Amino acid sequence: MQATELSPGLVLRNCTPSKKLSDFKLIAFDMDSTLINIECIDEIADAVGRKAEVAAITEAAMRGEITDFKDSLRRRVALLQGVTVADMERVYTERLRINPGATELIVACKAASMKVLLVSGGFTYFANRVKERLGIDFARSNILEIDSSTTCGTLSGRLVTQAWGDICDGAEKRRTLLEVASLMGIEPSQCIAMGDGANDLPMMGACSDAGGLSVAYHAKPKVREQAMVSIESGGLDRLLEVFHPAPQ
Repeated sequence: MQATELSPGLVLRNCTPSKKLSDFKLIAFDMDSTLINIECIDEIADAVGRKAEVAAITEAAMRGEITDFKDSLRRRVALLQGVTVADMERVYTERLRINPGATELIVACKAASMKVLLVSGGFTYFANRVKERLGIDFARSNILEIDSSTTCGTLSGRLVTQAWGDICDGAEKRRTLLEVASLMGIEPSQCIAMGDGANDLPMMGACSDAGGLSVAYHAKPKVREQAMVSIESGGLDRLLEVFHPAPQ
């Protein structure tokens, strides 16, 4: 795809800044390393001394080298067995930070009457709290099974099956985006999808293939190359520079 640097660190591929933000009705975000600064699963694993092992699988999956996301997630979650709820709380309070520009971008989207969706291969323990902090309308993520028979509650190393399925992977992210758009009565051309890893590509493709917008944020090379907009420096709110007229 032909690439043009709109401004330093903001790259467009086969995308002309001609639309207004208000031309869109829904924006979908990945969570880990997109809306927030960490990969939660890697930081949880640190509590049981398995961060390096888990992070290596995470990195390979995000680069697209492991194509079965569900299998890679199950392998990583199994390594979390024995982590306590208190450990996860420390990850949330001590390590998790909202990425720069996230609040500003979401405020701008809501001011343009857009709905905001969070779809994550991560976990509800973090996603639901990020949803509340940022005023996001809807979130879908995975549930870690907790053995509550212990004093503090410990992770069993398994995930909980939900009504919609077992794991929120790339295919489920895409399906959720399209389902929410359908329930809103809008077309994929009115949707924006934003992420950083290979499992974000299906939902990003659902937007870009239909005339919507796909956005990579500080992403892996494979994702940058396929996104219509790539934010390679600065915060999430740099997306606002793409729209015409520029926000005042």
